[in-house]
Amino acid sequence: MNSVVKSKRGRPFRLEVEGKGCILARRLGAILLLGMLAVAPAILPAARAGQASPMSPAGMSMPADNAKTTPPLLQGIGIDQRLNEQIPLDLQFRDETGKSVRLADYFGKKPVILSLVYFGCPMLCTMAENGLLHSLQEVKFNVGREFEVLTVSFDPQDTPEVAAGKKAVYVGLYGRKGAEQGWHFLTGDEASIAQLTRAVGFRYRWDAQSKQFVHATGIMVLTPQGKIARYFYGIFYPSRDVRLGLVEASANKIGSPVDAVLLFCCRYDPATGKYGVIISRIMQIAGLMTVLSVGGLILALSRGHQPARS
Repeated sequence: MNSVVKSKRGRPFRLEVEGKGCILARRLGAILLLGMLAVAPAILPAARAGQASPMSPAGMSMPADNAKTTPPLLQGIGIDQRLNEQIPLDLQFRDETGKSVRLADYFGKKPVILSLVYFGCPMLCTMAENGLLHSLQEVKFNVGREFEVLTVSFDPQDTPEVAAGKKAVYVGLYGRKGAEQGWHFLTGDEASIAQLTRAVGFRYRWDAQSKQFVHATGIMVLTPQGKIARYFYGIFYPSRDVRLGLVEASANKIGSPVDAVLLFCCRYDPATGKYGVIISRIMQIAGLMTVLSVGGLILALSRGHQPARS
C-alpha cells in the first residue's frame, strides 16, 4: 500500500518510492560488485601470463617451458617472509617535519604496521596505500591509540616536504582523532633504507630505462619490540585479518607464513621489454566500473525523489 504525504507546495509524494530507490541502489551496487568479482578471474590469469610469459618481438608466445621463468626485469624482485626477525630499531630516518628520528621512537608499547612505498610511484604504490587506508577505516582499532603506522619511502630522493603532503592526505581521509600522532611518513638515506628493506625481505631495484623502481607490494605487522609478526601481500588487506594480526602482534605472537601472491609495480611491453600493459588495463576497467556504479546510484536515487503524478 502506497503512503502519500503533502509537501509545502501541496504536491503529493509517495514515500515508498524513495525506499524503492534505495533498494534499487543497493541492488545495483550488489550487481556491480558481483560483476567485478566475475571479471577479476578473467583478468588475473592474463596479468599473471603477462608477467610470467615474455613474448618474442614478433608477438608470438615463447615455448611453454619458458612460461614459468621469471622475466629478467623481475629477477631478484619480491618480498621474503622473515617472520620473527628483528628489524634494526637504531636506524635513522626523517619524519614529515624534517626531524631526525629513530625507528625505536615508534616501538615499545604498541604493534606497528609497516608500509614500504615511494612517493613518486606512478602505479601500484598509491593503490597499496589506498588499500591500507581502506582496511584501517574498517578496523575498529584507532591509529595512534592501539597501534602505529609507518609509511617509509625506499626512494632516497623523496623529501620530508613530499612526505608531509602524503600524510596530510591520508590522515585527512582516515578522519579519526589522534591519527596525526600515530601515522608517520618517513624518508631516509640509502644506507638506512637498504638496512630496513633487507631486514624485512623487501627486494626491489631501480630501473634506469623507465626511471622507476621495480618492486612488489605488501605490508608487514610488527610486534611492539620490532619483530616481524605477519605479512600481507598485494594492494587489498582484509580488515579482519589485519585486526587479528594486530591483536597477535600486541601479544608478541608470530603468525604463520602465507602464500605469496605478488603484484609487481613496473611496466612491460612485449615489443620493448617493459611491463605495465596489464596493470594499466586493470586500472582502466576498475575506473570504468567505478564511474558506472556512481552514475547508476545517482540515477536510482534521483528517480526515487521524483514526485508522483497526480
